[in-house]
Amino acid sequence: MNKLLWLLLPLFADAVEWRSWAAGTAEAAQRGRNILAALVRDDCHYCHDMERAVFDDAEMSRWVEGCFVPVKINLSKRDVPFEARVPMSPTFIILNPEGRVIKTVPGSWNREDFTALTEAACTKE
Repeated sequence: MNKLLWLLLPLFADAVEWRSWAAGTAEAAQRGRNILAALVRDDCHYCHDMERAVFDDAEMSRWVEGCFVPVKINLSKRDVPFEARVPMSPTFIILNPEGRVIKTVPGSWNREDFTALTEAACTKE
């Protein structure tokens, strides 16, 4: 079993490394970086499609992690831990390091459109 894990690890190495809400907010405060919160649900095929097509891409992963502290919140398992309207899943909410909502991006997007919709909130170090 352990050998299989090591063989499969490279398949997941280029994906965005999502943080929990607690870890993400602490990191954002420490680094002074905006949070990209992905609000998803277990039964959302658009969420799964976007994960594969956008966030599992190495170039996109570098861009997201270079601009934001990425946090994933599964609405099938917990409520939104901040004040926000979530019209659908997936919904992406960008918050400043203090937790104030800057922008809401509802829906599923391709890499180019998602980058264009979020790049104004990018906080590179």
